[in-house]
Amino acid sequence: MAKFLFTSESVTEGHPDKVCDRVSDSILDEILKQDPLARVACETFCTTGVITVMGEITTTAQIDITNTVRQAVCEIGYNCAEAGFDGNTCAVLTALDKQSADIALGVDKSAELKSGEEDEFNLNGAGDQGMMFGYACNETPELMPLSVSLSHKLAKRLTYVRKEGILNYLKPDGKTQVTVEYNNGTVTRIDAIVVSSQHSSSVDLETLREGILKEVILPIIPANLIDDNTKIYINPTGRFVIGGPQGDTGLTGRKIIVDTYGGVARHGGGAFSGKDATKVDRSAAYAARYVAKNIVAAKIAEKCEIQLAYAIGVAKPVSVMVDTFGTGIVPDEKIAEAVNKIFDLRPAAIIKNLDLRKPIYKELSSYGHMGREELGVLWEKTDKTEQLKEYLL
Repeated sequence: MAKFLFTSESVTEGHPDKVCDRVSDSILDEILKQDPLARVACETFCTTGVITVMGEITTTAQIDITNTVRQAVCEIGYNCAEAGFDGNTCAVLTALDKQSADIALGVDKSAELKSGEEDEFNLNGAGDQGMMFGYACNETPELMPLSVSLSHKLAKRLTYVRKEGILNYLKPDGKTQVTVEYNNGTVTRIDAIVVSSQHSSSVDLETLREGILKEVILPIIPANLIDDNTKIYINPTGRFVIGGPQGDTGLTGRKIIVDTYGGVARHGGGAFSGKDATKVDRSAAYAARYVAKNIVAAKIAEKCEIQLAYAIGVAKPVSVMVDTFGTGIVPDEKIAEAVNKIFDLRPAAIIKNLDLRKPIYKELSSYGHMGREELGVLWEKTDKTEQLKEYLL
């Protein structure tokens, strides 16, 4: 298509689904602080006045689940009745068991190790079957699609102006959306911006809209991409007082497109939050981003999508696919060959090379898991560019 529009969204940490993601990842982090080898699959469900934590956890760690939940919710800003949900007084229910022994069989010892292939990275097999995708493009400095990058920045700014008291009538729940116009594959302008924020009942709509435009939208959206035809919608329903778990039920892992590439790239379907790194839904998705970002950073392609696929209990991926959408300077098959040579994509290698046993996940639970260079996560490094160039050019 010569000319088209593409839209991505983000949500704030006060969105009910993100409340659940933050709780699940807070529990994971607290466990990893004591037991880096823990197996964690923690799901959270929230609704009016109640948070339920469910899942399978095998660990030597001793943590206070209830206190961890309450602290995570209060940090978001749900710490009083006025916000519509109070982490200090809400009911916290738990339904936790150990990891299935059948699953542990494949994770503890890979098929390769069982067949005699002695190697430290053959120790663990993949924790499940499935496919994971990674993506990068040259639209932004962090090599992310512009639509999702700006959506996340707007959502983070909403939270910032709320917590800093700049717009003290805002409440934790919020959503953002950005529509980018492309012409022959190049960003030309922003066609539409949508920002909806929960707010106190005392603020009038005009004040709220003026405040969000001045303090949230204009500081984030590049002025050269806004024109007279750019549509800006701020709280288009006119009222958003009831929000968070009081307004909508939340569940871990229900914002997987927000967590990745805003719909620009494909998604394997697996969620991230609450899962330790033996779950390839999480670790291999980070690895795929790492591979794709290095390819684009090396200027091998303008955009790149990587697919990895695994069989449960098997260390090596069953397939590695590279698609540069016709922007690669060498054939995709040749790039895939380089990827297999340069990157070790076995789960144990991914965990070690990307340092995934550390308690780093709570901060990733909102505003995207990819492109987060400010957090210093290793899958955002571009340290393989020279090796790729040497192999391919």
